[in-house]
Amino acid sequence: MSGEKQYFFDKPDNIRLLLRIFYAICALLVALDFVVHRHTEFRWEGLPAFYPIYGFVGCVMLVFVARWMRSFLMRPEDYYDRVELKDREDRKGGEAQGGHGDV
Repeated sequence: MSGEKQYFFDKPDNIRLLLRIFYAICALLVALDFVVHRHTEFRWEGLPAFYPIYGFVGCVMLVFVARWMRSFLMRPEDYYDRVELKDREDRKGGEAQGGHGDV
């Protein structure tokens, strides 16, 4: 590592520190959920840790929906390359037939 720049996330100690800070903030927010009074509209919103659980379930559902959508939205790896090659072949065919080609 002579002369290589070392970035912040290259050091495991920095990652450990950030994770500890993140976990401490999460624990603080869950603890505040028991102290802070919320004006809720529905009864289930008043349950302890409702919003963290709701957010977690929402994220998990988002991942599953994205995986399902991937099955029909996924394109082959060379999808755009094939389109470009087809366009080039069409242009070459047009030039051979007396077309103007690229302008």
